[in-house]
Amino acid sequence: MAFEAGIITFGEVTPDADGGPSPAERMRETIEQAELAEAVGLDVFGVGEHHRSDFIASAPAPILAAAAARTRTIRLTSAVTVLSTADPVRVFQDFATLDLISGGRAEVIAGRGSYTESFPLFGHSLEEYNELYAEKLELLVALRERNPITWSGRYRAPLVAADVAPRPLQERLPVWVGVGGTPASAVRAGRLGLPMALALLLGPVTSHARTVDLYRQAAQDAGHDPASMPISISTHGFVGRTSQGARDLMYPHFAVGLRENNHQRGVGFALPRRAFDAQATPGGGLVVGSPQEVIDKISTFHELYGVRRFTVQLGFGGVPQREHLAAIELFGTEVAPVLRRELAVPEVAPASSAPAPSSAAPSSTPAPEGATALPAAAGAR
Repeated sequence: MAFEAGIITFGEVTPDADGGPSPAERMRETIEQAELAEAVGLDVFGVGEHHRSDFIASAPAPILAAAAARTRTIRLTSAVTVLSTADPVRVFQDFATLDLISGGRAEVIAGRGSYTESFPLFGHSLEEYNELYAEKLELLVALRERNPITWSGRYRAPLVAADVAPRPLQERLPVWVGVGGTPASAVRAGRLGLPMALALLLGPVTSHARTVDLYRQAAQDAGHDPASMPISISTHGFVGRTSQGARDLMYPHFAVGLRENNHQRGVGFALPRRAFDAQATPGGGLVVGSPQEVIDKISTFHELYGVRRFTVQLGFGGVPQREHLAAIELFGTEVAPVLRRELAVPEVAPASSAPAPSSAAPSSTPAPEGATALPAAAGAR
């Protein structure tokens, strides 16, 4: 398999001097981004989940289905699905349907939720934050393994010889575990033999060294081959013709996005320019700069963690669509081809064939699960 590169979005509606785009405009722009991503040769397009009025993506599956109708080859993934407050049966049905619509291109990245607005919205208690996710993840994986299915747990009605339809076109619907850095999250993903989708908002490029070590050790201890289990990483970033141009364009939007789309956390998230520039250096987590700088940073992640997929959120904070599309084009035409040519990726079984857990029963030691989405606009953590 070749190294994969893609883009993600959370469809945030960040205000600007003109008030910002309407939700309908942002939706049209999102589908346009997916179309261009495929046209310039990118491999993956992802949409994260939020349940707030400053985001359009409370339901990623229909947005991805709209993208599927306008594309032919690009893989379509949630980035992330907030599984803690969702019904795994419905999640499976939604993404199996997307798989049929797209001709076998659907994936799920399952996380717990960086924001918590979905808990009261769907009648769940934050006191059961870990337990909800532990049970629902195991059920979601079990659903792709057998049909009809008999299952019982604590947080939903039992299933008795239930016919869960439709079935996906792929033999197994790919399910990744989103991990934001919590050690127990990585251990859970490794124990279940599932691919891990890392997220990095800000911090050093080495932030996930222990996370990856724990993941691989847990996989090995559970009898899985760590070398056969893909790892991806997602960051914020931007690609421009020049390093300075990319930073100058990204910074004001990114800073506004951190402030405006974090307000419901009750904290201010100020990012001075000097801190932003430090994160854009070779040792920082942001992937921003000229095509060569972006290639070099992604190569560093590959060398550190053995990642086989990299996805970037290019437009966070309301980057105008024209500039956003230009960055997608540069990423697809000048960055991705070099990554595929230069980064060695061993041939492994696809994510869709990851082994099933030994039981669909809830784990007795629930652990936090992280986000592939990033905390500034995250769907899971």
